[in-house]
Amino acid sequence: MAGVMKKRVTSKVDVDEPGNKYSKGAEKYQFLAERWLTSPLPDKEEVYKFWLYIVTGIAFVTRFYKIWYPKEVVFDEVHFGKFASYYLERTYYFDVHPPFAKMLIAFVGWLSGYDGAFKFDDIGLSYKKNPAPYIAYRSLNAILGTLTIPLMFNTMKELNFKAITCAFASLLVAVDNAHVTETRLILLDATLVISIAASIYCYVKFYKVQLTAPFSHAWYIWLYLTGLSLSFVISSKYVGVMTYAAIGTAVVVNLWQLLDIRAGLSLANFARHFIRRLSGLVFAPFVVYLFWFWCHFAILVNSGPGDPFMSQDFQETLLESPLAKESKQVQYYDIVTIKHRDTDAFLHSHDAFYPLRYDDGRVSSQGQQVTGYSHDDINNQWEILPVKELASKNGHPVLQGEQIRLRHVQSNTYLLTHDVASPLYPTNEEVTTVSEEIANGENYKETLFTFQNLNKNDVNKQIKTKGTNFRIFHVDTSVALWTHNDELLPEWAFSQQEVNGNKKVTESSNNWFIDTIVNIDEARLKHIPKKTGTLPFLTKWLELQRLMFEHNNKLSSEHPFASQPYSWPGSLSGVSFWTKDDERKQIYFIGNIIGWWFQVVSLAAFIGIVIADMLTRQRGYFALNSITREKLYGPVMYLFVGWACHYFPFYLMGRQKFLHHYLPAHLIASLFSAAIWEIIFSDTKSIDVHKDEKNDDVPEIKTKYYTIFLAVVSFAVIAFFIYFAPFVYGDVSLTPEQVAQRKWLNMELHFAK
Repeated sequence: MAGVMKKRVTSKVDVDEPGNKYSKGAEKYQFLAERWLTSPLPDKEEVYKFWLYIVTGIAFVTRFYKIWYPKEVVFDEVHFGKFASYYLERTYYFDVHPPFAKMLIAFVGWLSGYDGAFKFDDIGLSYKKNPAPYIAYRSLNAILGTLTIPLMFNTMKELNFKAITCAFASLLVAVDNAHVTETRLILLDATLVISIAASIYCYVKFYKVQLTAPFSHAWYIWLYLTGLSLSFVISSKYVGVMTYAAIGTAVVVNLWQLLDIRAGLSLANFARHFIRRLSGLVFAPFVVYLFWFWCHFAILVNSGPGDPFMSQDFQETLLESPLAKESKQVQYYDIVTIKHRDTDAFLHSHDAFYPLRYDDGRVSSQGQQVTGYSHDDINNQWEILPVKELASKNGHPVLQGEQIRLRHVQSNTYLLTHDVASPLYPTNEEVTTVSEEIANGENYKETLFTFQNLNKNDVNKQIKTKGTNFRIFHVDTSVALWTHNDELLPEWAFSQQEVNGNKKVTESSNNWFIDTIVNIDEARLKHIPKKTGTLPFLTKWLELQRLMFEHNNKLSSEHPFASQPYSWPGSLSGVSFWTKDDERKQIYFIGNIIGWWFQVVSLAAFIGIVIADMLTRQRGYFALNSITREKLYGPVMYLFVGWACHYFPFYLMGRQKFLHHYLPAHLIASLFSAAIWEIIFSDTKSIDVHKDEKNDDVPEIKTKYYTIFLAVVSFAVIAFFIYFAPFVYGDVSLTPEQVAQRKWLNMELHFAK
C-alpha cells in the first residue's frame, strides 16, 4: 500500500529482535492505513454474511441460467474445447497461451469420462450431433466466475469497508454482461480473473498480518498463497505479468517503507524481508509455472497438429499418432493434392479462364483459373517437379526451401504467379497456370516456388503428408499463395475460392499441407514404426516459450472485432460471439454500460480528489482528516495502481486487442469504485493545520444518503443487465426494432434490419 505516515523519532533507534517491526525504545512507526486496516469492522459480522450470500447468489444465477444454451459451439470454444480434446487424446498441439487454464478444462473432461473425439472445429456445430461434455466445461467457468464474487467481497471486507460497499463492488461484476458472458462459456478468462482476484485478496491478507505479526505462520501462509495465486495468473495467460506489476509495485513500496531507519529494522532483518518476498512471490511461483509445462509435455506425448511449429529434435520426442502413421514422405514426381490449412480447400485448377476485364474494369491475364475447391476432384492433382531433371524418379525426398515446380496433371500446365492483380484483391497477385512451352520459355522464373518452412530453425526439413505445414512461396516475386472463403469468386469461376499471391508472406492464413499422394507405391505405404528420442525438459520449455512469444507478437493482423484500449473503459464496442440466423438470435460480448461508465466517473472523481487535496494542503487547508487520507492513499490508491497496471500496458502492445482484455482491469475498477464512493459519502470536516495529526477519529459515513445512492446505481446496473440479457444468453429472438433499440455507439449487432 502506497506510503508511510512518518513521525518524528524522539529516541535513538536500536536494533530489534528478528521479525519485530518496531525499534526498541523508538516511537512507533506507522505504515499508511495501519490504523484504518487494524480498526474494528464498521458493521457486524452477520451483516457481512447477509450481503455476501445475496451477491454470491446473484452471481450464481446469472452464470448458470440456461448454461446448456446454445447447444452449439460458441466463439472461442472452437479453440479451447479443441485443446481439451487434444489433452484427452494426448496429442501434441501448439498455442500461444500457457497450459494451466486449458488443462483445467481438460481435467473436467477426464472426470466426465470423455475421450476427446469431438474437436470443436467450427462455430455453430451442434453438441447434439457431436456429443461432448460442454455443460461440464461451461459449468467449470461458471463456478469460477461465481467464486470470484466472494473473493472480491472479502477483499473489500479485509480493507475495512462497510458491508454494503463490499456488496456493491461485487455486484458490479456479478451482473456485468461481459463477465457473465465470458464465465459461462468454454474460455480461459474465468480462470484468469479468479486468479487475479485471489492474488489481490491474498496480498491484502499478507499485508495486514505484517502489521502485527511479521514472519509468523500466518505471514508465511499468506505470502506463499499470494505467490501461488500469481502463478495461476501467469500460467493461464501472459497478460498475468500485469498482475505481477500491480502486486510488485505494492511490494516495492512496502520494502521501501521497511528500509526507512524509523522502521527499526537492521539491514540483516531487511534482507530477510527481501529474501522471503523474493522466494514467495518470484521463485516459488516460477517453479509452479514450470510444473504446468512439465505436465503439458508429460501428457502430450503423441505427434499432432502442433508438430510443424516445433524443431525436428522436439518432434523426434513424440510418439506416432494415428495421423502420423498415415503420414508419408513426399518425393519428387509424386502426384499430390494440396490443402489450405484454414479453409480445408484444395489447390485446384480447371479448363476455364479469367475474364478479360473484371467488374471494376481491371484487366486480367486471361490465364487458366487457379482456385480453392472444397471437394475431392481430379483437377486437384499436382505433380511436384524438380528444377533440374533427376537421374531417377524414385527416392528423392522433397525438402522445405528447395525450389520446385508444380504441374497441373489434368491440363498439363504449370503453376505460375506474376505481377498482375488478382480478381478480388487488387494488391495481391493473380495465380494461374501456363502451358509447358511457355513455362519452359521466358516465363520460366515465374514457375519457381518453394515449400517454405514455418519454423526458421528447421532447415531442409523433409515434407510429409498430413502433418507438415508450409507456405507455397513464389521465388520471383516473394509472395505466398493464399486462399479465403469470406468472399467467393463470381459465376465465371463457379463460385469457388480465390487463390492469390499474398504479399504478407508470414501470415498464418498462408499455410498449406500435402493431403494425399495419388501415385504412391506399395513399398511406401508400408508403415515403419518411428523411433523416439529425448530432450531435457528445460530445452523443450525454452523452445516452446520462444515460439509462444514469437507467435503471440505476430497476432497483429486486422480483425473485424478488434478494438483499441481507449474504447474499453466505456465499452464503446463489443464482439459478436454467436448467431442463429433462422431464429434471429445472437450472443454479443459487451460490458454493462451503466456499470462501466460509473467506473469512469469514479476514476475521474478520485483523480480530482487527489489533485484537490494536494493543492489545498499546500495552502494549509486540510479538507480530509488523517484517517480519510489513510483510506485514500492506502487501499484506494492500491486499487487505482492495480487498475492502471492492468490497463495502460495495452497501449504499448502491437498485437490484436479485444474488449475481453479489459476484464481484469474492470474487476479491480469495481473494487476501486465502491471504495471511493464510501469516502465521498464520509463526513470529513475541514480542520486546522495544527490539528491535522490529532484528528484521528474514523469519519462517520452518511449512511442514509450513501445507501440511497448505491441502491439507485445498483438498480440501474441490474436493469441494464436484464435489458441486454438476450445478448448474454442468446435465447430470445428480437425484432429489428428491438435490436436497434439496444445498439450502443459502435456495437455491430446482427438482425438490426
